[in-house]
Amino acid sequence: MTEVQIGLAAALEQFSPRESIRLAALAEQHGFSGQMAADHFQPWVPQQGEASFVWSVLASLAENTTGDLGPGVTCPSFRLHPSMVAQAAATLEATYPGRTWLGIGSGEALNEHIIGGYWPEAPERVRRMFEALEVIRKLFTGKDVKHSGEFFKLHTTRLWTLPDEPPPIYIASAGPYTSRKTGELADGLITPGASIEKLAGILDNFGTGARKAGKDPDSMPKLLQVHLSWAEDDETAWANALDQWPNGGMKFPKADIRSPFDFAQMAKLVRREDFEGRMVVSSDPDVHRAALQKYVDAGFNRIYIHNVGRNQDEFIETFGRDVLPKLTA
Repeated sequence: MTEVQIGLAAALEQFSPRESIRLAALAEQHGFSGQMAADHFQPWVPQQGEASFVWSVLASLAENTTGDLGPGVTCPSFRLHPSMVAQAAATLEATYPGRTWLGIGSGEALNEHIIGGYWPEAPERVRRMFEALEVIRKLFTGKDVKHSGEFFKLHTTRLWTLPDEPPPIYIASAGPYTSRKTGELADGLITPGASIEKLAGILDNFGTGARKAGKDPDSMPKLLQVHLSWAEDDETAWANALDQWPNGGMKFPKADIRSPFDFAQMAKLVRREDFEGRMVVSSDPDVHRAALQKYVDAGFNRIYIHNVGRNQDEFIETFGRDVLPKLTA
């Protein structure tokens, strides 16, 4: 397998920093290629139980593995000013050159509303994100820069610690406008697992934007985050999905919900059928292999897998043996 990389999506909402680092090292031993680490201030539901600071954990992940890594994704618009995200990403890449990437998104209230203030609707959040991208790009030049935009101000300053080359910036996109602008303005795409039809539309829009900017979309990184539930029997796989990742079965936008305890109330309404077409739940590794192969065939060249249960060691060993070697680019 040369053209497709299968990494681990480090669920910092579920596992302590030390456990996440241990699992990352184990995953690398079993053929996983890199780490996409979740940036959360709160877990989705209380029983997940964790929410560590992603930039601290990324440094430790890098020290204990050899593959690529980045936040999947961080929001440079509310909780963290884009200048702070630029500094964090530049420092990480300066420490671990050639290995890191910066994944950004427009944010969710669960993580961003904690600073208080007005929580804008999606179009404004997207505009904030693209302006934050502009600020980060300016700072990555290493020159003295300033910025006065619709949302952000930056007095004349520079980043003093810089890598030889700035890390590539990937944007989390799922809608037509955002995926098109991502192709135009970013170095690559991040999107969550969905139906092949929806993903095909996202990739098509991404390609349109890339070509508008004179870039070749086929050569650009296209990252997919896939949540799944595998266990040694189907009933356990379903129990894990319903307890640990009920948000996977919630068929509505989640960006405006502010509390894990609100998610927990909504989770009571989630049924098995709600996961249909959204997340594969099965004890059969070959069912998961077939689903992942469809994503590879659709054009995704880097896939980061998150098994939603606590059974991480067994998952890593089973997928390393029975799934990863059988995927073909």
